[in-house]
Amino acid sequence: MSHPDSTADSNRHLATFFMKNLYFGIEVHKVQEVLRAQEMTCVPLAPGVLRGLINLRGQIVAAIDMRERLALPARPGGQEPMNMIVRAEDGAVSLLVDEIGDVIQVAAGSYESVPETLSADWKVLVEGVYKLDGRLLLVLDTEKTLQLQHAH
Repeated sequence: MSHPDSTADSNRHLATFFMKNLYFGIEVHKVQEVLRAQEMTCVPLAPGVLRGLINLRGQIVAAIDMRERLALPARPGGQEPMNMIVRAEDGAVSLLVDEIGDVIQVAAGSYESVPETLSADWKVLVEGVYKLDGRLLLVLDTEKTLQLQHAH
């Protein structure tokens, strides 16, 4: 079987992470770094999705709880979130995720639009899916995910 020449837009590189038993991806060029749990400062009267602020080598970074953002049950006690630091227009933002996955390359041919069965909350955040061996990889729209005013 011959493989067509891969062009820049036929394959994508995604940084992946897990939330509960779900598998998500974000464009790898938007990810600055990944870190273990960081000490956080709470922000009074902030939306619930904004878990707090972390100090990243002198840079103050907002931490968005992806469980709250995706309307998932709270993280089990004792389970520390991982930080996926994402580049945003006005600086870096941390996405608090359950577990960091690998950076993977996905082929354009396995990309599909958002399934109709996805909840309305998720349809706003997920730009599409890749069907991988036995699992769906949900691709997040980074800009929409970082918009706090539309969060719960």
